[in-house]
Amino acid sequence: MNAALIIIGDEILSGNTFDTNSAFIASEFKNIGIKISQIFTISDEVEIIKSTLESAFKVADLVLTTGGLGPTRDDKTKKAFAEFFNDEIILDPETLAHLKELLEKRNRLQLLDINIGQAEILSRAKVIQNENGTAPCQMLEQNGKMVFCLPGVPYEVKPLIKDKIIPILKQKFHLNSIVSRIVSVVGIPESLLALQIESWELSFPENMSLSYLPVGNRIKLRITMSGENEKELCKTITQKIEELKEIIGENIISENGDAVQEILADLLARENLTISTAESCTGGEISRLLTSVPGISKHYVGGICTYQTEKKTEILGVPEKVIEEFTVVSEQVAKAMSLGCQKLFRTDIAVSTTGVAGPSSDAYNNEIGLVYYSIRIGNFEKTSKLFLPHLEREDFMNFVAQRVLQDVATYLAHPESNVKKS
Repeated sequence: MNAALIIIGDEILSGNTFDTNSAFIASEFKNIGIKISQIFTISDEVEIIKSTLESAFKVADLVLTTGGLGPTRDDKTKKAFAEFFNDEIILDPETLAHLKELLEKRNRLQLLDINIGQAEILSRAKVIQNENGTAPCQMLEQNGKMVFCLPGVPYEVKPLIKDKIIPILKQKFHLNSIVSRIVSVVGIPESLLALQIESWELSFPENMSLSYLPVGNRIKLRITMSGENEKELCKTITQKIEELKEIIGENIISENGDAVQEILADLLARENLTISTAESCTGGEISRLLTSVPGISKHYVGGICTYQTEKKTEILGVPEKVIEEFTVVSEQVAKAMSLGCQKLFRTDIAVSTTGVAGPSSDAYNNEIGLVYYSIRIGNFEKTSKLFLPHLEREDFMNFVAQRVLQDVATYLAHPESNVKKS
């Protein structure tokens, strides 16, 4: 089954707002066997919305729109839908009652005329109430085609998709189960990896597929299988992963999980280890990634962002003479930072970063993009150097943070690296 997405909003076309809805919907639909055939991003104009609906129905039987359902006058989606489906807009008492209750919970006791407009719907629409916002989702069917008209706010879209729309689709179309597993591979180029596992991939049954997803210097192998029996699908994928481990087992750091922080969290739990962070050029990004994982407090003790040079000495104990001799962006300072961090937080693992994120150089004229990071696990320590002058500041910080966590995960996943809890 194919679907098309229509993302409505001038703020998205202008670049002021990022479209996260299409990626989320595509990901969720993929898990139930619905393929997104096309994504349209359009302005909030009646004629454009109508013409895009017509184009979408030419490539898909299922269409979803997001955006353009606010209380302001520049939201024209309902008018466009009414004209496209030759329908009228009416006030829905049930939606109005829901709207009043929602606003009361938010301590808004006065219902303005502009808010009442949110309870107006197409007469032929089935209303799917929005528990997290004022604009309901509307579902219409015509000539065997189905369309869902959703609000645009991501925290409203997500529960509508997961809790309400997907159950409707699964019940109506009796969709197959889709099972995916991600195997994370490091230390091997994508082209060489493809050659090494070619015969393994060719042995896949027809309902199994493989995709390569490079992330930094990690490659995620996504194995996907579809069918009626989810238990059997899981069993088959597990068997194929066991076969893969016989071929490239030394390069695999995880058989589950998507984000590197999730992979590391699993490894920390498995080994019962604690970790702390001392950051400079990453500005707390490593800490942010770690704390995004539920339950990480059992293993992540804490972190510190010693951004100013003197704080590296005051808090982490980095000797001033080391900074004077080697500059603040150096292997020696990175090592001293991780050692000070490990002592400060009394953790099994400590990591540190020091570098020049840009857009200008530092006080020592170190090159933009230069970074050193240190990983200390028990008595083991390794400092690495990166040079990333092509990355903008935010991308630089994220890349380095991801790389640090990935290296820690790699060391923990392979005991033969002599990295063990002290």
